[in-house]
Amino acid sequence: MQVTTLSFENMHNHGELFANMLRARHQTFIVQNNWDLPQADGMEFDQYDTPASRWIAVHEFGRIMAGVRLTPTTHRCGIYTYMIRDAQRGLLDTIPANLLDQEAPVAPHVWESSRVFVSSEVPAKLRFRVQMQLISEMVSSARELGATSVLGLIPATSPRLARRVGLDCQPAGPVMEIDGEKSQCVNISMATKMH
Repeated sequence: MQVTTLSFENMHNHGELFANMLRARHQTFIVQNNWDLPQADGMEFDQYDTPASRWIAVHEFGRIMAGVRLTPTTHRCGIYTYMIRDAQRGLLDTIPANLLDQEAPVAPHVWESSRVFVSSEVPAKLRFRVQMQLISEMVSSARELGATSVLGLIPATSPRLARRVGLDCQPAGPVMEIDGEKSQCVNISMATKMH
């Protein structure tokens, strides 16, 4: 099992890994979750997949096992910034505007985590290991990018996993139902050490 952080600068070194991750996102979010998201050629993408973002892929023999996207909260492309802030600003009709307890941050030391998934093809006996690899690389990459915290909209049950692996994960908004799933915004400190 390998873990790779992709960027527009290095994706050419990794063959089809980026396209395969977008295909895995398509399978997870559009096929399985039945979310209405942009797609082309069997790949899911949106306005936040820009050169400013980074993508972390857990993979083995070209098969994507898990992934996450990191986006700086300082980024702007046209009217869009980052998903959580744009939802709060009322630009996204699929995510409630009241998802945060305070105004969405815009700071170089805060990055957003989005499009987090573990493939349904990952066997139950490997899921925790895959999740640990994904979380570990997310923390490492975020720290290298200068982040002291990561803001994410995650399933409401995920903070238990975060605590289990030693992440400091604090609620940043109410638990809400989005697309049939209970979700919550959280702040994840990059200062703590993982087990």
